[in-house]
Amino acid sequence: MNAVTETTAAEPVSGVEIFVPLNKLKKSPRNARKVPHGGNAIEALAASIAHKGLIQNLVVEPEVKEDGTPTGFYFVTAGEGRRQAMLLCAKRRKMKKSDPVRCWLDTENDPSEISLDENVTRTPMHPADQFERFRELSETRGWGAQEIGARFGVSAHVVKQRLRLGAVSPKLLQMYREDGLTLDQLMAFAITEDHDRQEQVFESLHHNREPWIIRRDLTAANVPGHDRRAILVGEAAYEEAGGAIIRDLFADEGGGYFEDAGLLDMLAIEKLREIADEVQAEGWKWAEAHIDYPHAHGMRRFYPEPVALSDEDEARLEAASVEYDQIVEGYDNYDEMPEDVAAKVEALEAEIDALSDKRQAYNANLIAHCGVFVVLNHDGTVRIERGFVRGEDETLADPQPESEATDSEAVEAELAEEGDEDVQDIEDEDEEVGKQISEALTRDLSAHRTLALRVALGERPDMASIALTHTLTSQLFYNYAEAGCLEVRPTVTPLGSHADGIEDTPLAAKANAAHEAWAERMPRDVADLWAFIVALDDEDRMALLAHCVSCTVNALRLPWDRKPRSLQTADRLASAVSLDMAKDWTPTVDSYLGRVTKAHILEAVTEGVSEDAARRIVDMKKADMAQSAEKLLAGTGWLPVILRTPDTEAEQPSEAEAPEAQAEDGEGFYAVAAE
Repeated sequence: MNAVTETTAAEPVSGVEIFVPLNKLKKSPRNARKVPHGGNAIEALAASIAHKGLIQNLVVEPEVKEDGTPTGFYFVTAGEGRRQAMLLCAKRRKMKKSDPVRCWLDTENDPSEISLDENVTRTPMHPADQFERFRELSETRGWGAQEIGARFGVSAHVVKQRLRLGAVSPKLLQMYREDGLTLDQLMAFAITEDHDRQEQVFESLHHNREPWIIRRDLTAANVPGHDRRAILVGEAAYEEAGGAIIRDLFADEGGGYFEDAGLLDMLAIEKLREIADEVQAEGWKWAEAHIDYPHAHGMRRFYPEPVALSDEDEARLEAASVEYDQIVEGYDNYDEMPEDVAAKVEALEAEIDALSDKRQAYNANLIAHCGVFVVLNHDGTVRIERGFVRGEDETLADPQPESEATDSEAVEAELAEEGDEDVQDIEDEDEEVGKQISEALTRDLSAHRTLALRVALGERPDMASIALTHTLTSQLFYNYAEAGCLEVRPTVTPLGSHADGIEDTPLAAKANAAHEAWAERMPRDVADLWAFIVALDDEDRMALLAHCVSCTVNALRLPWDRKPRSLQTADRLASAVSLDMAKDWTPTVDSYLGRVTKAHILEAVTEGVSEDAARRIVDMKKADMAQSAEKLLAGTGWLPVILRTPDTEAEQPSEAEAPEAQAEDGEGFYAVAAE
């Protein structure tokens, strides 16, 4: 075949290879592609040409004037993307615009047809073949993700993803080639490189092969990166200790899974103990580190006492507060501030906090005889609880005489000894819609609602006053001692024994913070309490009343303590404070879906999503159905009946109707009505 190395005019012979300077090539007006190449495609072609040269020549035709005279330029009939890529290379000085480009001269065929043919009659490589070839380049050439990415014009992250897909079990890759798996499913299997484990999970999937199920089964024994222990320890410390992290390269948040849960627990405890040692160095008699707060410690707690700031500290606090207000004025957040301004604001905040902390302090005697718990919060932060005194040290700590203790502590201890009742597995055959929700779940859900009511009522002093008045009046003037839902004796019912883990929720943290804020303001000697309350302004005094009243809310639904009027009042109270449980509770496998029948799950999806969504999961096994329902219901705001706030208040039953209402309560509060 002949090749012409220089071309200044139209070639008289079609079907020959010629070399044309890059700056003599033009885009053909008869190119079939009207939507231009994307930037990523041009980048990939440019990278390929820069490293390997032009693999496929261009097809060109000469440009001629109206009289048929050649202009010396050529239209690119096929290969416009390659022409643009070479121009990009020239712009980056990886080639010259005068460099010759290998072309195929074609003046016989229709340029539009050639352009169309090139884009239509081609079969792209199957992605599985691409994944395996990338893997081979890495293994045989020793190229890393950066080198491979540079040679093919893709990011290093994309290369890592393709390398991971190429490392999936050959058996599963072949299934993907044969359309037995989707790309999303293959990406889910790529979370681990253990071929045996991949194939084992594949064999156990049966008909349901949702990617999230595959990931769940592959990481069942691992700890997700958003776990509070993982957040506390951190990836670097865990890996330095010899732990391995499974990376999910296809998760939007770049999620990972910690393989060794035992090692993670040990590192978390070690870190908490280090913090406990630092806190004990303040002079406390003891400091204990726990991942979970030890609710059954049975110790009395002391809070810090108000301390007056020195004149110097008071002046500096006022000056720092004024300076802080002046700087932040006009800014909505840190992102809007210049770096130096943001740094100044942060420094002022730290100084203001440090000076404010001096307003509260434990006396030296308490510190010498009391201790500290260092525990891990639900969000991975560390919580430090000071001021607990052991029984043998109470006299030394000089506690003030306490009023007669309520029986709530005894009830809590008795429940702790008995333990939570086991949640029985619900058999698939008991799936009728009308089947009652388990008593344990009823307690669990009503405990969450009680906690939410406490917080909501604590934020509504006006409604707390009404609720308190109602409860006291019902006991003084009527025979219905249980007509109110406030246990004003006062009695504070612990919720930890009714709903596992409730004390570690954000809502519980909010309730505890409110309680501690008031406790720190109280005088040490109870004899000074009256003067303290009298000295409060009306707003603070009502806020204190609201808090005290909110602590007594009891909307628990217990099988041994059915009280329809109290629960009806709780519903009215929930309506009055506009309680929205969807803000603090979501239906998950652990909180609800894994603890009810398949019929209840389908009912939830039907109500929260749609009938079509429920039909799509109706044939699943219960465990898979619960997982799918959790995904479907996320963000919908769906709530079980027990957690819903009535839109309108129901009529209070009369005395004559009370027995009937009591009988209805025996079934109505513990059953899901069939529609």
